[in-house]
Amino acid sequence: MTGSRVLALGHYQPARVLTNDELSTMVDTSDEWIRSRVGIRTRRVAAPDETVADMAAEAAGKALANSGLAAEEIDLVLVATCTADDRSPNTAARVAAALGLATPATMDVNVVCSGFTHALASADHAIRAGAATNALVVGVEKFTSVTDWTDRTTCVLTGDGAGAAVVTASAEAEIGPVVWGSVPGMGHAVRIEGTPSRFSQEGQSVYRWATTQLPPIARRVCERAGVAPEELAAVVLHQANLRIIEPVARKLGAVNAVVATDVTESGNTSAASIPLALSKLVERGEVPSGAPVLLFGFGGNLSYAGQVIRCP
Repeated sequence: MTGSRVLALGHYQPARVLTNDELSTMVDTSDEWIRSRVGIRTRRVAAPDETVADMAAEAAGKALANSGLAAEEIDLVLVATCTADDRSPNTAARVAAALGLATPATMDVNVVCSGFTHALASADHAIRAGAATNALVVGVEKFTSVTDWTDRTTCVLTGDGAGAAVVTASAEAEIGPVVWGSVPGMGHAVRIEGTPSRFSQEGQSVYRWATTQLPPIARRVCERAGVAPEELAAVVLHQANLRIIEPVARKLGAVNAVVATDVTESGNTSAASIPLALSKLVERGEVPSGAPVLLFGFGGNLSYAGQVIRCP
């Protein structure tokens, strides 16, 4: 064993769809304004009694079923979220209990929008080190629970959902080296603070950072994986804003890749956005098995993490 691979994926979204027209009855906005500035048409909103752990377990259960592994074979559960309902038990432990897992290590990872790619790298490292064999990695958010529905600059962005991957030991390293880091001095640009906690951001600062600083980092991810951008079959960036996704993908030079734009129908689901978008691409058959895919998360803390994987 020299590495790990993504064996299977799964995702979950709440039933309720919130449209731009409905939002326009809540705050001073419009469908045209939202589409032109962030590209979002709809987003999903969890029910009041639907928890982060509930959504995570739904997505993880689907990924586990798709993997063909038995529940007792999972020995590590990592859940990326910044909207966990409780401090303890953590969300990973609640997912493990819901799925009837035997004795896995369970950890939550809070790196906000790049949480899933941080967690995926951590699972890969644990497997490479021999500390785990099969891991469940979940990105999940109930982002609407920290939304200020009177702030039209942020309430148009957020959505809820979950995506999950089963990662397993592999003779071939199909999850490439991670490139990760942050800009601690600008961590204030994206915040979830206060009582009750509310999401706020300095939109222009985040936009400038993402569109100017991230493309060279994304290219470095490809270089470390030994894959040229034009060889990528898909690019799955954090689904923050269509006006960020499109220029970053263009500057990367992934001219032959499918670029995930799930943000248009799901909104910004923070740590859930990458596995949610990837799972949908695979489910629709838009990316062939074994093809190289760039995953690149960025956002809160002004942190980032990315790796090239082989599509399951």
